[in-house]
Amino acid sequence: MKNFVTEEHLNEALNTLSTLISYPSVLDEQATATPFGQDIQDCLEAALAFFEKEGFETYIDPDGYYGYAEMGEGDLFAVLCHLDVVPAGDVSKWSVDPFKAEIKNEAIYGRGTQDNKGPAVASYYGLKSVLDQGYQLNQKVRFIFGTDEENLWRCMNKYCAEQPVAKMGFAPDSKFPLNFAEKGLLQFHLVGEGQEEFGLEGGKALNVVPELAIYTGPQIEQVIAKLDELHYDYKQTETGIEVYGKASHSKDAPIGINAVTRLAEALVALYPENKALSLLGDVIKSDANGISAIGEVKDEPSGLMTMNVAKVTLSPDETKISVDIRYPVTLEKEELVSKLKELASKFDLSYEEYDYLAPLYVPEDSELVSTLLSAYRDVTGDTKSQPIASGGATYARTMPNCVAYGAMFKDTVELFHQIDECWTFNDMKRAMTVYAEAFYRLCVTK
Repeated sequence: MKNFVTEEHLNEALNTLSTLISYPSVLDEQATATPFGQDIQDCLEAALAFFEKEGFETYIDPDGYYGYAEMGEGDLFAVLCHLDVVPAGDVSKWSVDPFKAEIKNEAIYGRGTQDNKGPAVASYYGLKSVLDQGYQLNQKVRFIFGTDEENLWRCMNKYCAEQPVAKMGFAPDSKFPLNFAEKGLLQFHLVGEGQEEFGLEGGKALNVVPELAIYTGPQIEQVIAKLDELHYDYKQTETGIEVYGKASHSKDAPIGINAVTRLAEALVALYPENKALSLLGDVIKSDANGISAIGEVKDEPSGLMTMNVAKVTLSPDETKISVDIRYPVTLEKEELVSKLKELASKFDLSYEEYDYLAPLYVPEDSELVSTLLSAYRDVTGDTKSQPIASGGATYARTMPNCVAYGAMFKDTVELFHQIDECWTFNDMKRAMTVYAEAFYRLCVTK
């Protein structure tokens, strides 16, 4: 087995990644000149300009939804990446500027280092390291850059409507060894009338467990007493109370701490007539698998469903509970929706679907899965790790015969969507080495 990746490749990758991090490519729904915001557009254009310098042919959607860079001829092999990132949150809690890459502790810090700018860069330099050895592509390799992955995937919806489907490919946006199955994704709102008694606000993105929830209302002392009784972290402010949790990706909701449901637990006894609050604070509480709400939902290939109460607004204007569910690959969506509508009606709420992605499954004995798995095992020496059924939603599910492949290892400290997101040099170089071997086995003439 050849050793393609050098220290020079790593240093080049760090420089490229630093440039991409400098674009605060967070969704701006108010943008009019671009579909998702000027910063995302600028990041997309910068990425494509880099690939042009490297000799790739590039294309950018005239409306700005997506772009791609490709090299070679023949069947299409896709590398599915995204350039948008989640908001940085409370920047004062970061040890670095989240949008100014910083090198320290043998790692690169900044929003997007792990999700997904870093893995996108690593996959490219994995390919480059093989081509630098003089090998020629035996098919067309296309790096596809989406710009709305952290929200509604409108970029890939447009791409798939306009562009050819790849014969095979991968999304470097999860864990090694690879994801052969991805749970279905269902995001929805439970909506009801507003109320005047108090205010509750928490959560920012549907794919993140909320780390902060805010109460405004007259019963400050009573709420504090309840929070003390529950031993939950909080702080009194000039306008109300802030309750703290721990952010995690929605697919990993059970390892997060939901600030919204914690606050609801403290409020529910003080406002017993509020049915939405009762759902949050009496029924759901800390249950991140939905068992208390609709019963146990699981299957053999992919395990338990996860449920994240991601955003909540209880105000005079509206009651709105936004939820992210990752459901087992064998479950029919209609069965799940029926249970959710029944739950909503019990609490005088209406169900409104926001986003849906069907499950993904690629057989473990397929050429793609078996080759990617063997490349990972031969590079790392890890022969025990098996293909994964994940709760994550990656671009791999937008095309048949694509899977999620890295870039995180089982011993990587995962900081997707978190404060001080960073990626170590060691993990980045390891990922590049795995990708190099995979490209060598699948995409070049020997």
